[in-house]
Amino acid sequence: MYTDGMRKAFHAVQPPKGFGVDIIDNEHFLTIKLDELKFARMTHFEKVEALQYVVRLKDALEQNGAIVLVTREAVNK
Repeated sequence: MYTDGMRKAFHAVQPPKGFGVDIIDNEHFLTIKLDELKFARMTHFEKVEALQYVVRLKDALEQNGAIVLVTREAVNK
């Protein structure tokens, strides 16, 4: 399901410095998976930037025909 158009859209959206996500192709939908450990260590401002990036990325993928789920794994404390 992850098409060339979706790949181009993914790479067109620039992530904040030091932040990235994984894209998982689940055949009928894509998952944007956040690294919760990195996210938990960010400042408030960095978290806002990261979430704005995820929203822009999700929108770019949906504009190219993807159904998108955003997820993260819980941090064990």
